[in-house]
Amino acid sequence: MSKTSPEQNKALVLEAFDTLFNQRDYEAAERFWSDKYIQHSAHIEPGRDGLFNLIRSIPNTLRYEHGLIMAEGDYVIVHGRFSGNGRPAAWVAADVVRVENGKLAEHWDVLQDEATQTESKSGLPMFGNRFPA
Repeated sequence: MSKTSPEQNKALVLEAFDTLFNQRDYEAAERFWSDKYIQHSAHIEPGRDGLFNLIRSIPNTLRYEHGLIMAEGDYVIVHGRFSGNGRPAAWVAADVVRVENGKLAEHWDVLQDEATQTESKSGLPMFGNRFPA
């Protein structure tokens, strides 16, 4: 049985993402990610070290911002944007995180390059209410 509520899990995930992706505070981030962290993303090496090493390799201009966040039980899904990642386009992501014992224990994601207004067939932004500059 879960020891934390869905609301607590959402807050945990947002604080963890901000600590790692925006603040780049790896020592503090270790408090949020389990040392047995399971990574399902095809572009990230296994474990917590795989994730941390990926972030170390990305330019310091990386910024994460979250949008919609939902939780049920030990699972949190957050819709977010990774900009300043050294690629031609920001990534828009749906991250799925399983929380266990107050730490991020497992992760899956779906990533897509963010479309400009010209590229968008729907005419709508993929994240937020504006297209990227």
